[in-house]
Amino acid sequence: MSEPSSSDGARASRVRLIDVATHSGVTKSVASRVLNDDPTLNVRPETRQRIHAVAVELGYRAHAGARALAGAQARALALLIPDLSNPVYSRIIRGAYQQARRHGYVMLLAEDTADDEADESFADLVEAGRVDALLIASARPAHQLLSSARLARIPHVFVNREVPDSDRNVGMNVAAASARAVRYLHELGHRRIGLVSGPPELQPAQARERGFVEQMAELGLDQAGVARGPFSEEGGARAATELLARSPGPTAVYCSTLSQSIGALHAIRARGLRIPDDISVVSYDDLPLAGYLDPPLTTVAMPLLELGAAAVDAVLAQLRGEPPSDVAVPVEPRIVPRSSARRLTS
Repeated sequence: MSEPSSSDGARASRVRLIDVATHSGVTKSVASRVLNDDPTLNVRPETRQRIHAVAVELGYRAHAGARALAGAQARALALLIPDLSNPVYSRIIRGAYQQARRHGYVMLLAEDTADDEADESFADLVEAGRVDALLIASARPAHQLLSSARLARIPHVFVNREVPDSDRNVGMNVAAASARAVRYLHELGHRRIGLVSGPPELQPAQARERGFVEQMAELGLDQAGVARGPFSEEGGARAATELLARSPGPTAVYCSTLSQSIGALHAIRARGLRIPDDISVVSYDDLPLAGYLDPPLTTVAMPLLELGAAAVDAVLAQLRGEPPSDVAVPVEPRIVPRSSARRLTS
């Protein structure tokens, strides 16, 4: 075999599977099955070695999409998220996508539509061999998949939510994030802190609320109350309005999501209050958007990229035959201080 010249460098990235097969003296099908480690293929060891050597020499790199169509595995994972419009999930998706790609997998994306038929079709992807495993980030408690006997037969993990006794939870220290926000506001002199929480039936909302309530009690602070609403701008505005109507009102508000925080900022201004002069605001979640709001929003940054990557690692471990186990991302939440929170002066 001749050594590719340096002028062939640009072409090397475009080497096709048929090129590897031709240089190896085998069919395209055999080359594909060897490069995808198909255990059912009966081929001599020297042929297998020759195909791998040619692939390395030519600089062949299988496209992840092509690999998903060949071999013993689909080489594809499916991630179910609750809301495609929620910008926070873009970080989890990116972390999962990048980690899947590093391992030669493609990542398929689906939105939880609260449609039982759609839920079943999600499991169908695995049982039909179209994907190898599921990553379930939906927080809906009555999700059809959770009560399906089929799920036990499918490699899967739960992402950013907790299903008790599943041994498949991949999450972050959500309660610690709320506690960190309360301590930060306490350090700034705030004693009446309100919480804009999420829907009470959702496990992530419960965890964030628990961390808030426990830290407030530990510090001996008077709660300005908890108001709940959907994880959306409208939900945040409604909940913040409810908190502001109480007497005495809060000097600071902690919001459970970035979307809710945007709604809370609107509601606070609608009452003629200034941020942070009259009331401080801190949000769970940090995205670049937070730095461009008016005022720039103080946030609790969570390891979302690491969470997505950890979920992929956990489900790939199951595909290797390892028993499932809960995974906690070790990165602790941290405060990103901006202009929406200030020290309270007496």
